Amino acid sequence: MKFLRGLKRNNDREWFEARRDVYERALRAPMLAVAEEIAAAMHAFAPEHVRPANKAVMRIYRDTRFSKNKLPYKTHLAAWWARRGMEKTSGGGFYLQVSPDAVMVAAGLYMPEREQLLAVRRWMSARHSDYRAETAKLLRSKSLGFTDIDAQALTRMPKGFAADDPAGELVRATNWGVSATLPAELALDASLVSEVVKRFKAAAGLVDRLNGAILEAAPTERRKPMF
Repeated sequence: MKFLRGLKRNNDREWFEARRDVYERALRAPMLAVAEEIAAAMHAFAPEHVRPANKAVMRIYRDTRFSKNKLPYKTHLAAWWARRGMEKTSGGGFYLQVSPDAVMVAAGLYMPEREQLLAVRRWMSARHSDYRAETAKLLRSKSLGFTDIDAQALTRMPKGFAADDPAGELVRATNWGVSATLPAELALDASLVSEVVKRFKAAAGLVDRLNGAILEAAPTERRKPMF
């Protein structure tokens, strides 16, 4: 935590490189160990999302190519468990973020690519009651502490959808899912993995529904007749 607070004040390569050994030993190595434990537990409820720890844990380097913010480093640690086959796209998955301010646990679909976005919007229009029921169940649980993620919704309905669609706010969304903001101290507690796994397990059905909407719309490969 001290390293991350220092990085926030001194977000430059000279400061980071002088303390790289601290980052590797005190941050990246423990985060990899946490990711391994979480993945081991996920075999029981989200086997399609199990990934090697070094693939799940995200780089600390920021992608500044298209950003006005040119600071080189993130000031948090994060891991993302995508569904197998969707690692390079934006399918639904599970997210963990650790910073000196909070531990964030999230599950859902964040800023999907164009084809996935359209597939989920069409699914929401037809099956919004299923999504509402799934999220309502999660939001009711005080022990999980979930809230809706920031939908970053459009102000108008996208092309091809009726203005009075009963799933209006879900169709206009660009993100779907739930998140929980937990005390930063949890990152230093032995219960970290169990608290994260409890929330991932509870939200696994929601993630499956979102990925199901994408997979249902995916074109099937046409096979040539054998004869």
